[in-house]
Order: sequence, then C-alpha cells, then structure tokens
Amino acid sequence: MRPLRFVALGDSLTEGVGDPVGEAWRGWAALLAQGLAPAQTPVEFTNLAVSGAQTRDVLERQTPAALALEPDVVSVVIGVNDTLRCTFDIHSVAARLDKVYAAFRARDAVVMTACLPDPGSMLGLPGALARPLARRQRAVNTVVHALSERYGAVHLHAAEEEWLTDRAMWSADRLHPGEQGHRQLALRFHALLAQQGIATGTAPSAEPEFPAPTRSASLLWLATAGTGWVARRCTDLLPQLLTLAAAEVRHRARGTSARLDLSASHAVASALAALSVAEQPDAA
Repeated sequence: MRPLRFVALGDSLTEGVGDPVGEAWRGWAALLAQGLAPAQTPVEFTNLAVSGAQTRDVLERQTPAALALEPDVVSVVIGVNDTLRCTFDIHSVAARLDKVYAAFRARDAVVMTACLPDPGSMLGLPGALARPLARRQRAVNTVVHALSERYGAVHLHAAEEEWLTDRAMWSADRLHPGEQGHRQLALRFHALLAQQGIATGTAPSAEPEFPAPTRSASLLWLATAGTGWVARRCTDLLPQLLTLAAAEVRHRARGTSARLDLSASHAVASALAALSVAEQPDAA
C-alpha cells in the first residue's frame, strides 16, 4: 500500500518551536500527521520548515525539495517573518505564494494554509509600534485568504480567535504556541481535512503531555533569549519601524489614520490584481 505523504513547509511555527519533546521540536504538523490516516495506512511525514524562514525561502528552497517528495498533502504556513523585515513588500509576498500554491496544485496535492496573528500584538508592543506590524500581517492574511480560495486550499482562520488570549496556549516566548496551542492547531486542521474526507484517522488529543510554562519561565526567556531575539530584529527592522511609528503618531494627531489602512488595502488589491494580469495568456 502506497503511504500517504504529508510535507510541511514554513517557519518556526511549523518547525514546532514551543512544543519540545526530548531534544527536538514536535509541533502541530507532526501531531496532525498521526491522524491523517487509519493505523493500517502508513503516513510519511517530512517537515521542511526552518525557523526564520520567509516566503522567499519557501519558494526557492523548500518547495523544490517538497515537490521531489511527491506529497499528497502539503502545508504552507508562512509570512510572519516577512512582516518583520525592512524589505517587506506585499507584491513580492503575493507573487511568491502564488507560485508555491500553483506548483503543488499542479501536482494535485492538497494544500493547507492559515491566517496568523500579528507579532506586535502577541509581544504586547506599544500601539504606535504594534499597528504597523498588524497592518502588514493583515495584508499577508488577506493575500493568503484570497489565494487559498483561488487554489482551493484547506484554509484555517487562526488570526482572530479566542485561543490567542489564552495564556495556556502559548510558550514562554509569547510568539509561538506551547504544546497545548500546537495541539489546537493540529485539531482544527484535522477537523477541516476530515470535513473533506482527507483526514480519516483519529484526531490528535487536545490534552497536553507536559505542563504549560510558568510565568517565571516567561520572564526568564524575556530576560535572556528574548533580549537576543529583539536585538537581532532591531538591527533589521527597528529603524524602519520607528519611522512607521512616527507616521502613525502624526496621522492619529491629525485624525487621518484611515489613510494608512486605505493605502495598505490598495497595495493588497494591486498585488492580487497583478497576479490576475500575469495569468492572462497574452500578457506581456
């Protein structure tokens, strides 16, 4: 019997950061793989996700490796790291994701996608700093949602749910789900796949095997590893983020904040429109 092949693409979220088992990360994708088929049907699971990956990495490195594995099911959950770079461009993000989704659908693979929360809110940044990041993540989520519909992907809405405010769902770093959060993602993806007759095995358990991180563990992370994480992002993003924050303050003072949202919406519409034009057979 040919095994069911499931390949996961993405960044640290899919790599499993926040859900340690022994010396390695497990994560939602590995938990989901266990329930994709009945016990008598083998499932070959390959996790190509890498911490820090952006859409460019998924397109240029992970996708060719995944296609070579001839997957039946593939997850593409990516985009947050793009929003944390000074090079962020929604047109480029949309073009890359369009190519990735198209490549797998051309092979008749089931594609799984997800909308994600913005890191500024998860970290509890001040409003002027958080709003530009939130606007970027909303742009990415809008593109992912639109392309998911275009390619018939199994799409999970995970950006604005009650689970985001449940501290027990999150790891000490406040950016990645803990074990319980990863289990929730696996369960929700399994439910969507089961509705379409794709997941036929037993759903992952919602009950965690290990205790949730304590408040002291969260504070320890922020004081040690968290400082390094912020420092690395600051060298790349902070100068631009401060400029964006200054614009936020100016627009709020003038009562013209809606212009920033409108500009972001126009950029998303332009990015998606560019993809539609590129698909025309007589396009230049």
